[in-house]
Amino acid sequence: MIDIEIEDEAWVAAAPQAQHLVEAAAAAALRHAEFDVDAVTILLTDDESVRDLNDRFRGKDYATNVLSFPAPENPEGHLGDIALAFGVCAREATEQGKPLGHHLQHLVAHGVLHLLGYDHETDAEAEHMEGLERVILAGLGVPDPYAAEQGDHG
Repeated sequence: MIDIEIEDEAWVAAAPQAQHLVEAAAAAALRHAEFDVDAVTILLTDDESVRDLNDRFRGKDYATNVLSFPAPENPEGHLGDIALAFGVCAREATEQGKPLGHHLQHLVAHGVLHLLGYDHETDAEAEHMEGLERVILAGLGVPDPYAAEQGDHG
């Protein structure tokens, strides 16, 4: 079950299909699980709420685009929770010249992959995780979110 909680209505005002976009991206990313899992909670909230979570749980006193909180192993198959900050995500989408809906789906897929144990601490991990994100997003009709970065590197 993909549980979506919309705490900040700015998400719906800016992306009326936000709930559908989140559900589709999470479901697509969950198909990459190597173990039995069927539940995730995704919170669409504001910058201040994400800043508070980031400070309390990571010791970083600023808002970030997406946070993932893995759940401990449990019989219900709950993978964990994801929180996304509207202001940060909307600014990034504008700066990157992409629709908010595409950026939202990218960050949801990214967050779910973190819950599944993927990371980007090393170049090899980042390449693998970004490759999975490209596959997931292509299946949703979302362009490669890293294409502009690749173009910048010559």
